[in-house]
Amino acid sequence: MSSESAATLRGDIPGRLNLALLAGAIVLTGGCLHLASNGGLLALRIGAAIAFSFFNNTMFSLMHEAVHGVFHRNATVNELAGRLAAGFFPTALSLQRAFHLAHHRNNRGDCERFDFYAPGENRVLKFAQWYCILTGLYWIASPLFCLVYAATAGLVPWTKLLAPDDRLGRQTSAEPFLNSLRGVSPMAARVDVATSIAIQAALIYFLHLDVLGWVLCYACFAVNWSSLQYTDHAFSALDRQEGAWNLRVNPIVRLIFLNYHHHLAHHRHPGAPWTELPGLVRAGDPNPSFWSVYWRMWAGPRPLPGKNPERA
Repeated sequence: MSSESAATLRGDIPGRLNLALLAGAIVLTGGCLHLASNGGLLALRIGAAIAFSFFNNTMFSLMHEAVHGVFHRNATVNELAGRLAAGFFPTALSLQRAFHLAHHRNNRGDCERFDFYAPGENRVLKFAQWYCILTGLYWIASPLFCLVYAATAGLVPWTKLLAPDDRLGRQTSAEPFLNSLRGVSPMAARVDVATSIAIQAALIYFLHLDVLGWVLCYACFAVNWSSLQYTDHAFSALDRQEGAWNLRVNPIVRLIFLNYHHHLAHHRHPGAPWTELPGLVRAGDPNPSFWSVYWRMWAGPRPLPGKNPERA
């Protein structure tokens, strides 16, 4: 478990519940993938893909717990479960952990305020990044980078590709994310990538998946997952801990996402298990609805109003 996660750990880690949820998510996501490929009617296949986009977010949330070391108290179980969940994204647990903890360190800083542009920043690039997030193209970057990194780690000096304070590297957040690779063993990354490839291959073989069914499922998941990844931060305070929202959503949706919408509570207490987050929401916290923030995002990034803009 990382020191960043353990520092704010609260309550008991629901290890048995998480294992049961992982098993259930495997069955449900597998069923949706199979139906999307073998369901006959296009409407049925699309419906299965939409359902997959939600249940695979449960899988992502379980991986997120493993990233913070709070999926299970047994470290071996935590890592194995995290790798299994990562295979459904698909991504590499070791790389996901490095990048996600870098996100916690840099949240709402100059390199991670995609919703505001400052003088001197490339506005075309800023808007391109923004709409890649909203349309789901952002998701593609993770599996592609994992494959490239696994093939080139040790051959390409990834941590030295960008000069310190490189403007492009900071605006795209590439600089801090590449720097975070210093803490990742290339062998561990390769093992994680190989594990995810094996999981995807097993899904395709045993569930008799076709290209259309797989693409439908992951396209829906990409949009669903990617949109939330910045709706829970967009136009919030430019503060490392306070720069997030506790978003108001349907209770069933929040349960499927394992309280991921309580994102401000998570940033204040990154080592708290998902079951503890509702109790960590403060009475005075802003509680905008997911849709109120999401629809405003489509208007694009805004000019930076000052060093400490008020919450949206």
